[in-house]
Amino acid sequence: MSSPTDQTAEPEPPSLSPGQRIAPSLTEPLVAAASKPIGGPLGEHAAVGRHWFWTPQRVGLALATLALVLCWLGKASCIQQYTDSGGQNQLDWRAGRPYVAMCYSDIVPLYSAEQLDKSGTFPYRTSWIDGAGTANEQVRYMEYPVLTGLFQWVNAKLTSAWVTVSNAGWLPGALPVAVYFNITAFWLSVAWLVTVWAVGRTANRRPWDAVLAALSPLVMVHAFTNFDTLATAFAATGLLAWARRKPVLAGVLLGLGAAAKLYPLLLLGPLLILCMRAGKFRYWARTAGAATAVWLAVNLPIAFTLNAGWREFFRLNTVRGMDPDSLYNVISYFTGWTGFDGPLQPGQTPTWLNVVVGGLFLVCCAGIAYVGLAAPVRPRLAQLCFLVVAAFLVTNKVWSPQYSLWLVPLAVLAIPRWRLLFGWMLIDAAVWVPRMFYYLGVDHKGLPEDWFLGFVVVRDLAVVGLCVLVIREIYRPALDKIRLSGDDDPAGGVLDRARDVFTVKPRPRAVAVQ
Repeated sequence: MSSPTDQTAEPEPPSLSPGQRIAPSLTEPLVAAASKPIGGPLGEHAAVGRHWFWTPQRVGLALATLALVLCWLGKASCIQQYTDSGGQNQLDWRAGRPYVAMCYSDIVPLYSAEQLDKSGTFPYRTSWIDGAGTANEQVRYMEYPVLTGLFQWVNAKLTSAWVTVSNAGWLPGALPVAVYFNITAFWLSVAWLVTVWAVGRTANRRPWDAVLAALSPLVMVHAFTNFDTLATAFAATGLLAWARRKPVLAGVLLGLGAAAKLYPLLLLGPLLILCMRAGKFRYWARTAGAATAVWLAVNLPIAFTLNAGWREFFRLNTVRGMDPDSLYNVISYFTGWTGFDGPLQPGQTPTWLNVVVGGLFLVCCAGIAYVGLAAPVRPRLAQLCFLVVAAFLVTNKVWSPQYSLWLVPLAVLAIPRWRLLFGWMLIDAAVWVPRMFYYLGVDHKGLPEDWFLGFVVVRDLAVVGLCVLVIREIYRPALDKIRLSGDDDPAGGVLDRARDVFTVKPRPRAVAVQ
């Protein structure tokens, strides 16, 4: 008699020869069930790889395009316009529209807030005054890393050119901010398509896993919430370059990603640990050196010529307090403890909070390094990368909703379990609903803070649960779907099937003498 566990267990992958594709309809219950309307799982005599056009890669890109279209439709409510009493067209954000319609995007308000709507401005040189005439008056500059700041500026210039041509009757017209949003969304879409492409290529024998990234609910909600798909594209292509044994190119791409959003630099940590274990340190040095050189090449011209503006990103991250959806705010709200520096005035630095954040992240990194060096079998690169980025998000004082996009390509490569990953992504994307109604305010029929924070806790627990699963599969490789199918580390590059030269052996327990 079978146990309930046996009845719900995922099917074992079929025996495959090296290089043979893995069909998710044969290994994933979710895909097997979804395939029933079109004939069921892949048959024994199916002609795999013979269609002249519809390869797994192109199917993934087509599905990603559909998801991006759905995301644009969701955000489009926030670029609608109306005519005011003076006959002028205005952006329709009346009656809390961004929150009620759940279409909020940072791209829209930043167009004017970062002075991108004005001619003659340049990021990191142009400044403005926040709180003018008050005790909290501050000089402000572009608050994003250099590559993202320049990305916004280029899109603003394209917007200006579009509006000029549309005024001449050659192109459709709209409010400049709407044009700016659409141009930005186009390039962010290209970046996510590159991410999906890179994930499919890195997955090697599991190209269909790219569909997990393509149809991610997080993409449908957050692809255009901010500019994070730029960084995911550089990070994913950096991992692909490493998988193809091109360490210098990998460093170049990770360096560009760090110039857009610092998180791709975190991937150098897992690479270091695994290269130490496999005796491949020189390859890591090439990657780290190229990443550093590229980051400096992008940043130094701005840092030397426009230093005050360049430092704004680092200054704001230092003085920024805990965000509403951070672990620290959850603790503070439900316990009433104000030990994380309490309420801050503008410009004040939350020193104690910064120390706690940095300390917890370093402790997590030390634990992940130990796992990487002490596990019985060398972990896969994607597994350690996922753990490091997840630890950064959980311990950080800021977890903006679009940051969850960072985890999507890493999770697909680290834990290719379709039902599990779609469940996590649905939970994470669903946090957007209580977030928007929390920002709407209770006075406007929004949700109280405890409802929002409850969803935040569920999201954090889901990510922690994924981390536990990854660690479990590291210590029990027979449970790892990648290794169960005969592969070692498809993203490992020079690490793939490499022999260990340095490990840390756990200290044996003392045996009591009777």
